[in-house]
Amino acid sequence: MPRPGRKRQHSYALDTRGPRLQKVLAEAGYGSRRACEELIESGSVTVNRQVVDSLPAWVNPDEDVICVHGRPLKRKEKHVYIMLFKPRGVVSTNSDPEGRTRAIDLVKHPDRPRLYPVGRLDLDSSGLLLLTNDGELANRLTHPRYEVHKGYEVVVGGSLTDEEVAKLEEGIFLAEKDGDGSRTRETQLTLLKRDRTRTMLYMELREGRNRQVRRMLLKVGHPVKKLRRVRMGPLQLKGLAVGEWRELTAKELRELRAAARATD
Repeated sequence: MPRPGRKRQHSYALDTRGPRLQKVLAEAGYGSRRACEELIESGSVTVNRQVVDSLPAWVNPDEDVICVHGRPLKRKEKHVYIMLFKPRGVVSTNSDPEGRTRAIDLVKHPDRPRLYPVGRLDLDSSGLLLLTNDGELANRLTHPRYEVHKGYEVVVGGSLTDEEVAKLEEGIFLAEKDGDGSRTRETQLTLLKRDRTRTMLYMELREGRNRQVRRMLLKVGHPVKKLRRVRMGPLQLKGLAVGEWRELTAKELRELRAAARATD
């Protein structure tokens, strides 16, 4: 029963169905979800100046004013998801002792979030680079378990033969710096154009070894002349010129999250 003299709010934001209030409190460091449920039921939590002392209760943590013992809940940094068309000559690491232009230097976001690249795209390559401050999603997108594929348009020197295409698709043994090595996973490969001097192709990988595309093609005798990443899971590089960036659309973000949860 609600306490006398208090405004009771039983199921806040039922229409939006945001996260449950106890989850928001737990993520803010107020204890386990069970402990947060007891905190709510004790009448110690208000949402927009109204006491919430029964469950279930849903909130919008980006808009609602949530207080515990009269003190506002510290807001988490809003998650930002950026697609950048990385140019060649730009590094995708946030720390570069040589002082070269970094991918994050190209993103002038008004909220000035602390962004991190999701995976790497080497200095000599261009194309789709995702930057975000959502560590959980970034981990899923780069972890081998989830196999979020990446697609590359590649130009190599010479005419790639059908036999060489088959070798690349089946997997190429690549040595590593520590002396070990292993065969790459099966690769989806599509020839786009081929003549005597060069070959254009599309390669799709489900693993992320260092400079993998370049090393695989060099193994079959065709050094890469141009490499551009054009896909990352459901994301496609579109609507951007070289060096430009934009936030992901709601649809793109839903599809990306679905791809990251595909093997759960």
